[in-house]
Amino acid sequence: MPTDAAIVRPLDRADAARTVVCLGFAGGGTGAYRPWADVLDSDTDLAIVCYPGREGRYTEPAARTWAELVSDATEAVARAARTPFVLFGHSMGGWVAFDVALRLERRGGPVPDALVVSSCNSPVRGLTDKDRFPRVEDGDEELVEWMRTSGSLPDYILEDDDMRAMAIRLMRADLRVRDTYEPERGARVGVPTQVCYGVDDAVIEPAVADHWGAAAAGDFRMTCLPGGHFYTPRLWRSLPTIFAAWTAASVR
Repeated sequence: MPTDAAIVRPLDRADAARTVVCLGFAGGGTGAYRPWADVLDSDTDLAIVCYPGREGRYTEPAARTWAELVSDATEAVARAARTPFVLFGHSMGGWVAFDVALRLERRGGPVPDALVVSSCNSPVRGLTDKDRFPRVEDGDEELVEWMRTSGSLPDYILEDDDMRAMAIRLMRADLRVRDTYEPERGARVGVPTQVCYGVDDAVIEPAVADHWGAAAAGDFRMTCLPGGHFYTPRLWRSLPTIFAAWTAASVR
């Protein structure tokens, strides 16, 4: 069977009872999610969507608009859903996950058993200036520091000038796509939804619970966690355990 470069499966558990399907944040690839393979139970598979323009899809043109990115991600998630699945997205990836869940619901599936969004404000209030962090006009060093903090920029890339420059270009491309996002007013997702955010994340609005509650038509849960936009390194590595106990009950 030909390899699907858009779907990375570190565990490749074809007989798993469920799958956690992950969507990336701006400037990130699949690397930030790979350590999750160490904390998932033996009945859970891990599928990480690789956006075009990076890693195994390096030769493909990167998405230029939000619509292109979500369309590509929707098809990848549909292919990844070989078992009942939980759909997860962090930061910009949380908005991608929300829009992907909407599209899958509207076309009749495959629908996730639960949607988990992390470190992002609700799209129902629209994209504000506060959400444009980092910014496409930020300097190279500012973007590098953000990527280092997020864990999306390994040391070996920092030590290679060409790879470092490529990572910065990819980050700016993602930020331009993010800034084209125009959330659909009144859109509500029907699947059980959990929102996770860091108590010290300056990006998150004080009314985040009310705003996300307005976007969730089904069961809804808020989870406030220690740390900032990427929590703490230890918590990030074990993040699936925060939502797995809740979402496992909804798996068919």
